[in-house]
Amino acid sequence: MDVIRALARYSAVPIINAMTDRNHPCEIISDMYSLSKIREEFIKDKYLFCGESGNIGLSWKEAAGVLGFEFSQCCPQGYEMEGVQVYRDIKEAVKGKDVICTDSFPADKLGDFKNYQITKEIMDMANENAVSNPCPPFYRGEEVSEDVIDSDYFVGYQFKRFLLEVQQAIVIYCMLDERK
Repeated sequence: MDVIRALARYSAVPIINAMTDRNHPCEIISDMYSLSKIREEFIKDKYLFCGESGNIGLSWKEAAGVLGFEFSQCCPQGYEMEGVQVYRDIKEAVKGKDVICTDSFPADKLGDFKNYQITKEIMDMANENAVSNPCPPFYRGEEVSEDVIDSDYFVGYQFKRFLLEVQQAIVIYCMLDERK
């Protein structure tokens, strides 16, 4: 992140943070845009992130702070984001939620997350019309089960079709920036 800030400070052209270890803004902006296409009032939805504190979870947290939607996390002890309601029990966490987001579980931490997989049974406990939105790369049988990927809950592939459009819009916005 320090490198990106330094580049932005000294660059004559806009610098776009596509992804760092702490942030993945273009991905989350694209997901928010995709949600707006299928959910009329997506800002009123309740979001659950299942995974460790990292660039995806922190970006969802930042989006919640900016847009004001309810956001919580479900994870084992030691993987929490600061300032977020944390659940340890996935069945309790998913109740009342509309958008269930995940990030890949690191291979060396799969054992820690064995009780945090999003399954169809888990999604059935969420609100009516809930969606499962895993961040790629997602792996069948790890953070999301095969039955969720093959279900109507799953929006992973559908959402990524807007990624290029959103990133192009960000580039155009930067090119039209009046601060130059």
